[in-house]
Amino acid sequence: MKPTPAIPATMTSTRSLSYIALFAAVIAVFGLIPKIDLPFGVPITLQSLGIMLVGCLLGPKRAFYTVGLFLVAVALGLPLLSGGRGGIAVFVAPSAGFLLGWLIGAVVCGVSMRQFMKRMPDAKGKGLLVAAFLSSLIGGIVVMYLFGIIGLMLAAHLSATQATLAVLAFVPGDLVKCAVCAVLVQSVARGMPSWRLDRD
Repeated sequence: MKPTPAIPATMTSTRSLSYIALFAAVIAVFGLIPKIDLPFGVPITLQSLGIMLVGCLLGPKRAFYTVGLFLVAVALGLPLLSGGRGGIAVFVAPSAGFLLGWLIGAVVCGVSMRQFMKRMPDAKGKGLLVAAFLSSLIGGIVVMYLFGIIGLMLAAHLSATQATLAVLAFVPGDLVKCAVCAVLVQSVARGMPSWRLDRD
C-alpha cells in the first residue's frame, strides 16, 4: 500500500478558513427563517441547528472559530441573527446567555463527536446517527440551555426555577433539530467519505 501523501500546511489552513467562512454563512442563512417570539424575550430560531452542525462536522477548534467569527460579525452590527438583529445590544438582552452558549455548545458538540467517533464501531451507519444525535443533545441542548438559563436570570431577573421552566418551551423543537442534524451529518459522511468527523 502506498503511503498517503502529506497535505501541505498552507492547503490545510486555506481549507480550514474556507470551512469556517462557509459554516458561519450557513448559520447566517438559517437566521433568514422567521423567528417565533416568546414572552420572556428569547425567540425560537433555526440557528441553533447551525450550531449543532458546526460542532459535529468541523470539530471543536474550527467550531470555536466559526461561531466566534459569526458572533463578532453580529457585535459589529451586521443583522445576522434571526429577525435581522445585530449589534452590541443583543449581548445584554435576555437571549445573551444563549449566544455565549452557542460558542461553548458548538465546541462541546465537536468534542463529544470526536470522542464518540473514536469509540464507535459503526462509523457510517446507525452508530453515526446516534453519535451525532447525542453530541447535538449534549452541546446543543444541555450546554446551551445552561448558559441560556444563567442569561435569563441575569438579564430578565428570573429565578433559577422560572428560567428553567421558561426554556422548556424549546425542548421539543430542539430535539427535532438534533435528529435533523444527525441525518445531515450521516449524509455528509456518506457523500464525502474523506470528511473527518473526529477532527480536533
